[in-house]
Amino acid sequence: MIRRQNTRLLIIALLLAVALWIDFSSELIITNPFNGDVLYQRDVSPRLGLDLRGGLQVLLEADLPEDTVIDAEQMEVARSIIESRTNALGVAENLVQVAGDRRIVGEFPGLNDAEGVIATIQQTGLLEFVDMGTTPLPAGTIIETDYGFSAEQAAPAEETDPDADVTAEPIVYHTVMTGATLEGVGVTQDQMGQFEIAFELKEEGVDVFAEYTTTHSGQYLAIVLDKEIISVPRINQPITDGSGVISGQFTYETANNLAVQLRYGSLPVPLVIVESRIIGPTLGEDSLQRSMLAGGIGLIIVVLFMALYYRLPGLMADISIIMYAIIAFAVFKLIGMTLTLPGIAGFMLSTGSALDANILVFERLKEELRRGKSLKQAFDQAWARAWPSIRDSNTAVLITSGVLFWFGSAFGASIVKGFALTLALGVLISLFSALYITRTLLSAALQNFKSKNLSRWFGI
Repeated sequence: MIRRQNTRLLIIALLLAVALWIDFSSELIITNPFNGDVLYQRDVSPRLGLDLRGGLQVLLEADLPEDTVIDAEQMEVARSIIESRTNALGVAENLVQVAGDRRIVGEFPGLNDAEGVIATIQQTGLLEFVDMGTTPLPAGTIIETDYGFSAEQAAPAEETDPDADVTAEPIVYHTVMTGATLEGVGVTQDQMGQFEIAFELKEEGVDVFAEYTTTHSGQYLAIVLDKEIISVPRINQPITDGSGVISGQFTYETANNLAVQLRYGSLPVPLVIVESRIIGPTLGEDSLQRSMLAGGIGLIIVVLFMALYYRLPGLMADISIIMYAIIAFAVFKLIGMTLTLPGIAGFMLSTGSALDANILVFERLKEELRRGKSLKQAFDQAWARAWPSIRDSNTAVLITSGVLFWFGSAFGASIVKGFALTLALGVLISLFSALYITRTLLSAALQNFKSKNLSRWFGI
């Protein structure tokens, strides 16, 4: 029994050490002690939401008649494209989600350039098939193409003295055709089960593509979206019937993502800005300070109440609650959760679950002691009889959190989602805190308890 308890105390100590390491770090780095190679590296800086950090919120709506039926997949593709475009703004914590059947909500913490964000969201998205010749460039490379240029503008510059002190002009690659010539795109599998992307061309693109692939067999054709290379397939043979496949080392996910980009170089649904508002960082900072102050005051009151009313068990519960807060914050940082005011409220509320569990157990403990049970008997009976109530109450909270999270996802209410997620995670961590940490600490304390004055130490 003692060996098992010591093992539990060691686990708790290690868990606390790791949680403190995460809490006080902005980046986790684990290196090989023998050669210094980085084995694991991750940014765990706190991520603050729009209401705490300030920034821009944009509400977009499909610019179509009210009676037009909009496919849910089209809205999801539009959301994905907008998210990809706005990621280039340098905001890793941006949140873009579908709200209902016709609207998309975008939140961009730390930004206040409304015009720049709106311009990025509404850009057309130009898809080009560009001649790479025999020397392909890697995906992600930004290039210049001759699409939209006149013949004179697209022509290469005259040769100059190589020793002249001039800056070389960027290479301009030839655009064979644009995404406007695509009729359909989909994911298929070859005879070996490898995923590939099948495409068909419209009538006006068949002859152009047939001529190009016939004269450039064995060379590379880059697929470029908004001047960024997303794939560079090799032309294995002439494609004269207006249909072909793009093969490569694709998984289903990567093949489907590329197919979506080919199919929707531009937004599949026209969107219009319905509302945009800027939240100042001063307001967010003030809200965060007030929230932290309120949380600190509440924690002090709770700690004092537990210690004064439940005495020795209360002191163990206080230690457990502080450890719960340390572990919960580490979990939030580790999974990259964006903290918002509703999220902080959910976290504060979940603290009540830890208190409820402790209070149920301690009241049962006092009842058993009043009946003349020994400390060991009272301790075991208290946990056994309090468990059904703890289980049922926390299950109800988790079900409610699930419903709230679904509601927030379905209607684009990020405030509700943040509250539901932190509440659910907090409840799960609080259950571990109450059933494992508090129980272990109290058991260790009772093994060394020698006083016979139970009224003084247990408040009975």
